[in-house]
Amino acid sequence: MTQVARDSGLSRESVYKALSGERSPSFDTILKVVTALGLKLSASVRSEAEVT
Repeated sequence: MTQVARDSGLSRESVYKALSGERSPSFDTILKVVTALGLKLSASVRSEAEVT
């Protein structure tokens, strides 16, 4: 967790709070943590079958 905090530019306490499930972290915070974990977040359009 310390390394994720360091890589994301957030404090360790902020990362714990963001991932605790007790709060709704900002999208910016999520992106920082995802990037620090070496992941890529993407979105795609759902097909009509998935919408209904």
